[in-house]
Amino acid sequence: VRDEGGFFRSTDRGESWTKRSDHVAGSPQYYNEIVADPSDVDRVYSLETWMHVTTDGGESFEKIGSAFRHVDDHAMWIDPANPRHLLVGCDGGIYESWDKAETYAFKANLPVTQFYRVGIDNAEPFYFVYGGTQDNATLGGPSRTRSPSGIANEDWFVTVFGDGFQSRVDPQDPMIVYSEWQYGGLVRHDRRSGEIVNIQPPQPPGEEPFRWNWDAPLIISPHSHTRLYFAASRLFRSEDRGNSWSIVSPILHRGIDRDTLEVMGKVWGPDAVAKSTSTSTFGNAVALSESPLVEGLLYLGTDDGLIWISEDGGENWRKEGSFPGIPKNTYVARLEASIHDADTVFATFDAHKDGDFKPYVLKSSNRGTSWTSIAGDLPEKGMVWALVEDHEISDLLFAGTEYGLFFTQDGGAKWIRLKGNLPTVAVRDIAVQRRENDLVLATFGRSFYILDDYSPLRTADEETMTNDVHLFEVKDPLVYIESPRLGLPSLNKAFQGDGFYTAPNPPYGAIFTYHLAEGLKTLQEQRIDAEKKTNEEDTALKYATIDQLRAEDAQRDPMVILTVKDSQGTIIRRIEGPRTKGFHRIAWDLRLPATTPIDLDPPPVSPWGPPPRGPLAIPGAYNVTLSSLVDGTLQPLAGPETFTLKPLDLATFPAEDRAEVQAFRIEAAELQRAVHGAVKVTAETRDRIDHLRQAVLETPGADQNFLVEIAAIEAELESLRRDLTGDSSAARRNHAVAPSILGRIEGVVGDQWYVTSAPTQINRDSLHWAGEAFTELLPKLKSLVEGRLQPLERQLEASGAPWTPNRFPVWPK
Repeated sequence: VRDEGGFFRSTDRGESWTKRSDHVAGSPQYYNEIVADPSDVDRVYSLETWMHVTTDGGESFEKIGSAFRHVDDHAMWIDPANPRHLLVGCDGGIYESWDKAETYAFKANLPVTQFYRVGIDNAEPFYFVYGGTQDNATLGGPSRTRSPSGIANEDWFVTVFGDGFQSRVDPQDPMIVYSEWQYGGLVRHDRRSGEIVNIQPPQPPGEEPFRWNWDAPLIISPHSHTRLYFAASRLFRSEDRGNSWSIVSPILHRGIDRDTLEVMGKVWGPDAVAKSTSTSTFGNAVALSESPLVEGLLYLGTDDGLIWISEDGGENWRKEGSFPGIPKNTYVARLEASIHDADTVFATFDAHKDGDFKPYVLKSSNRGTSWTSIAGDLPEKGMVWALVEDHEISDLLFAGTEYGLFFTQDGGAKWIRLKGNLPTVAVRDIAVQRRENDLVLATFGRSFYILDDYSPLRTADEETMTNDVHLFEVKDPLVYIESPRLGLPSLNKAFQGDGFYTAPNPPYGAIFTYHLAEGLKTLQEQRIDAEKKTNEEDTALKYATIDQLRAEDAQRDPMVILTVKDSQGTIIRRIEGPRTKGFHRIAWDLRLPATTPIDLDPPPVSPWGPPPRGPLAIPGAYNVTLSSLVDGTLQPLAGPETFTLKPLDLATFPAEDRAEVQAFRIEAAELQRAVHGAVKVTAETRDRIDHLRQAVLETPGADQNFLVEIAAIEAELESLRRDLTGDSSAARRNHAVAPSILGRIEGVVGDQWYVTSAPTQINRDSLHWAGEAFTELLPKLKSLVEGRLQPLERQLEASGAPWTPNRFPVWPK
């Protein structure tokens, strides 16, 4: 277009146009969007790298409101009722302005980052995830935290700015992170100090200029944690963490002149709009892998369809340029040397720039000499960005495609889509955290996703899936105390508002995974299934008898019960799980059951404290069994599966004698159970008294002296209640009050349930004092109820009083 572009305006609905100025958005191939103010005909916003605005109908433009806001604007909304109110969408997300784009508030709760790549480390106790983003730096953050609120924005950090790509973390020192930005920018980031050192291989004098891809491939050798390989149009190796480099390959590209290639069916001249702007210089390496089984066995792929193989660390190379079923010169998207077989390597190819969206996945069993397709039944449209092997089962593979995640259990003949809560999105990269058996995904538009402990997929074969019930192996859980980042364990966002973003942690505790082939069905569900089958087979329907329908009405729903036992066979906990067909996961929170009273309709959890629960189980060996509970019969179906509770031992003052501490906590739980029971009895007794008083008034023949006895019982009950739960009258009037029995025991529970250290002397004294007082109070309460209240209830029954709670009617009189 040379100098013919500019800003034009029409005042006759497009019939004619007037050029107002030469203004054109910078990088118009990306932007070139204009948004008119709905109330000011001369005010128009130009969305580009730096937003511009005209207030004179396009005759002049000026940059506006870009301080503390990401560049590269693509979308804008103007409030028609208040044009000072704007929303701007850019490469950095969404910003809101209330002053015509002068200042902005950032929307930090949208997990829509576009990640090109993902890297992981081996940090303890929780590994970290790293990834390069589209124009939003390279980020690192934890896979989980000890906070029950999950992973917050504040947990993430930047390792280098720019468009981010591959991150590699030293497998022996997770504080050393290698990060990239576009065109081969490479740094070594020291998390201890925050220092960043530029380690991009330098261009020696006289060498052909290196051609770096937008997303240059980088690996740490699996044979030496200080050895790096990094590729452009040549392959570089460093033995000293990037301080120095040597070239270990010939020029890798085919030598094709990109300016001779057709784009949209023709070859374009040098004045074409944005010719070769913001694209990689053609002819460079884009995929790289080293065999973890054979040191120096390297595979390298290029953007012009070559795969290079060296079996001696780069001394000698051979290249392959023709592959079965793959169009010539197709971009090599991924190379993955097998972790199971020294001669096996996998490759994926990406031809989408040629309008070809097929999934090209190949496997070689002879170090790249010949190849076969393992694309199997992958969807016809949806190129494959990434491919990884499971580290235990060689035929278990995972493929990240343009439209989601797939896995195969047979080496690629049959592929199955993994859905769950994963949206339909491009999965650009995959990493396996082997210690945790986690699958970590980099998606282009929905941030990171983690499939926690995918190990059940190793044994989820056809035979297993056709069994009525299968209980999978249980991963050893870590024992630690969750620490609320904002002080409120039951209110994850505390008082930060709905805009405070957190990603959920994996469930805390032991995760039980099981599969039900058909599920546990009620009699009614079984009848409905049979009726559906009758309709499908077009046979006569046999109507249910009234006895069958009564049985359906009377039946309680079947239940799946997971029973946890310790190494001595003692039942520690029973947990109810879903009973429907399919896969299920349920977490045991590593705690004994709560000893508070059973509540079949519990109130919402208070924001000020956790829900009722028991003390933590002590570290050690446990097992779980899956049973069905149908019509009152508990029937074991699968298991046991054994696992071990492993303590993190984070406390500065850990308990020296875990058994003694657990005995103290069990004693506290028993006292808590009894005290709460007495509190319930007290409340129910007051309710009985209230009903009895009214019954006396409504029974003409009742002795009115009953009212005197009721008042005396009520007064004694109130005295016992004050000792049990506290002097509410004094407290309500802001008088100092002595601790109650319930207050003392709840203080012990509130401390000891949430620490791994030994009880303080305060805890021990409180438990002792509460126990002494309760030992004295409980017989008095029992005597009051059984010795005075129950005889009074019998007398009222004899007087013909209306029924009151806890009385059994007498008939005949």
